[in-house]
Amino acid sequence: MKCIAALCAAFLCAHLLITCFPVHGEDQIYDNMIRLHVLANSDSGEDQARKLRVRDAVLAYLDTHLPETDSYEDALAAITDQMEGIRLCAQKEAGASCPVQVELGRETYPVRQYDGFTLPAGEYTSLRILLGEGEGQNWWCVLFPRLCTARAAEDTFYEDFIAAGFTPEQYRLIKNESGPKYKIRFRLLEILAQLTGIDY
Repeated sequence: MKCIAALCAAFLCAHLLITCFPVHGEDQIYDNMIRLHVLANSDSGEDQARKLRVRDAVLAYLDTHLPETDSYEDALAAITDQMEGIRLCAQKEAGASCPVQVELGRETYPVRQYDGFTLPAGEYTSLRILLGEGEGQNWWCVLFPRLCTARAAEDTFYEDFIAAGFTPEQYRLIKNESGPKYKIRFRLLEILAQLTGIDY
């Protein structure tokens, strides 16, 4: 009973803290992004090297086969059309001895920091590539808007995000330009999701 009371109190405190922070459309961040998730078979040196080879091959394939677009819907449709090609590309690089599964759907991500970017925990559209048992260290990036393909250019990130439908405030939010309170908010959302099983 004490444990339940403590959990309820923690939940209430976290909720009150979160409501103190302004919200600037985190839900649109979830809905307007497509992320890439590559899961290695294991943490062995061989499997981790295979993961990186598959990553590089898939990114090169997508650079060649995906059109330039500012539309989430068009990017999603293009990836959907290329699913078999992506799978064959990943399987070729992984080798015949390593089974490959490629899925496109919704996946829950933790708070994730990239170079200059912080993305909140939540459920995103995800291109998920599972190598073998998928029990090794993972690799994440953002396919749309372009952050991890060869066509991504740091000096056009702002224009790419705005063209994709993000507001300037949302861009500042994920670009770590809105202050530390948003990082705290992201962390609280992640903790609540872990405790309750509900995506915030």
